[in-house]
Amino acid sequence: MSGERPRRSDGTRAAILRAARERFAADGYERATIRAIAADAAIDPSMVMRYYGNKERLFAAAAEFDLRLPDLSAVPDEEVATVLIRHFLDRWEGDETLMALLRAGVTNPAAADRMREIFATQLVPLAERLAPGEPLTRAGLVASQVLGLALSRYVLKLPPITAMTRAEVVAWTAPAVRHYLRGRPD
Repeated sequence: MSGERPRRSDGTRAAILRAARERFAADGYERATIRAIAADAAIDPSMVMRYYGNKERLFAAAAEFDLRLPDLSAVPDEEVATVLIRHFLDRWEGDETLMALLRAGVTNPAAADRMREIFATQLVPLAERLAPGEPLTRAGLVASQVLGLALSRYVLKLPPITAMTRAEVVAWTAPAVRHYLRGRPD
């Protein structure tokens, strides 16, 4: 039936995930509690446990994240890094999930594993296409650049970095990413 109404459980799961993403982003993994998430979702904590079992599984579900890397096949090699940095700025500024993962990944092994998985499955294939000889190393270096930038700009809020315009951030970081993707170590 195409006119079938969504099940109530779908709405409850969505409310829990929405509340969890916001709470993990605001408080980090360690300080976020099932009770606080349930309160934010306006449900009983037992419902969170019913659907997700524990905080770690809830975090894993809430941390489903697609970097949505752009199709770079038509982008000239010298512009790939610029396009990537702009894309990552958009992702960091437009979705709290990746920020929650970054905060949690610093202190929680499960969150760190999730970050590694996201970058391995989504960034390594890009590096394989652009630099087939050393994709793991190059993807790791690109990840270090974009994660370090996000940590400095959005989590620690270092004044020199937060004061930069997006154009300045791109101008400063794209050459490093370009080197990571295409250059050779000295």
